Amino acid sequence: MSKFYDELAEGLNEAIGFAKGADTGARVHVIEVPVIDVAKIRAQTGLSQSQFAKSIGVAKGTLLNWEQGRRHPTGPAQVLLAMIARRPSVVAELLRAA
Repeated sequence: MSKFYDELAEGLNEAIGFAKGADTGARVHVIEVPVIDVAKIRAQTGLSQSQFAKSIGVAKGTLLNWEQGRRHPTGPAQVLLAMIARRPSVVAELLRAA
């Protein structure tokens, strides 16, 4: 078989072994996701729930679920909220530039 196939098969076998608890020498990368307090972040912006939801492109119901802890933001929403937490004016600045 080709070298690519052999390397791919070896990697898959290592992954399977690792999943089963074997010491395969695999490197494990742990990424800590910060806890996001959506209500606090929104309060820092001075926007209402409706305004904030619109500014980040989510439904108001989604924002309410996040603020009340029924759901948690993930993926791009989580990254955007982390950015807003560090600099609450970032959304307004970017929207003004557009």
